[in-house]
Amino acid sequence: MGFTYTNGFHDAANAIATSVSTRALTPRIALGLAAVMNLLGGFVGVRVAETIGGDIVSVPVGSAGILLCIGALVGATGWNLLTWWRGLPSSSTHALIGGLGGAALAAGATVKWDTVIDKVAVPMVLSPVVGLVGGFAVMTLILWLFRRARPGPAVRGFRYAQTVSAAAMAFGHGMQDASKTAGVVTLALVAGGHRSATDGSIPWWVIALSAVVLSAGTYAGGWRIMRTLGRGIIHLDPPQGFAAEATAASVLWVATMTGAPISTTHAITAAITGVGSTRSAKAVRWGVARSIVVAWVLTFPGAGLAAALVYVVLSPLV
Repeated sequence: MGFTYTNGFHDAANAIATSVSTRALTPRIALGLAAVMNLLGGFVGVRVAETIGGDIVSVPVGSAGILLCIGALVGATGWNLLTWWRGLPSSSTHALIGGLGGAALAAGATVKWDTVIDKVAVPMVLSPVVGLVGGFAVMTLILWLFRRARPGPAVRGFRYAQTVSAAAMAFGHGMQDASKTAGVVTLALVAGGHRSATDGSIPWWVIALSAVVLSAGTYAGGWRIMRTLGRGIIHLDPPQGFAAEATAASVLWVATMTGAPISTTHAITAAITGVGSTRSAKAVRWGVARSIVVAWVLTFPGAGLAAALVYVVLSPLV
């Protein structure tokens, strides 16, 4: 639950940064909306929880399995806090999966590489590409449809529309990120002998607990990352904010329905970049985007090494 809370305030910016930066919503209203939609979305993403809970690693029963889960969570939490401190929108999803992989390798447990490639690596590459292209396409369509509209009324209308798109983005975030932690809790129940490894279902109370804590973390806010996403990459206006949120939410919803644990950070950052590119390539602050990409690349090995170190340090104590 500690990881889930950091996930909430680390990723709060994913759902609301564009709405706040365009002044479609005030920060507190946006955070409240995101927290509620995170809570509701958590009950829908069970397929993602099943992927994390049964298709990434095989957890041994006993203290080694419990320690594996601890290492994964501590490594992922440490990476979340480091990137939050630096104001970089890295992926909590990939920090968690990297942590699981690193701890599993340190423990000598089985990593299911086929699933990691099919449901993690491939979507990890595709989702930013789809977000980038989709953001560009949606914004281009908006520019064409509203090319004769009066700017004032059009901007006001998109500010109202952003309430809906921000809610959809937050709901998608809940579907993805509450479910991921629920999957790790299920792994811990298996390791502790409280649940059979062949039982692929996720207990309802695990989903509920993860959704509530993620919602609380989201309401705490992540202002450092919010500044990066809201204004660091490009200065957004309401039509652009709507296009970015609608695109990223669509990517999240499709991925959740297929059980693929993708990064909400990747989806919204790529969508913002694609939307901004319709203005001109120079409108995008590529230096900031490059720093974000570096954080993405380092997430898997960084969280994995931290998780493996935690496992190695604590293993003599059990």
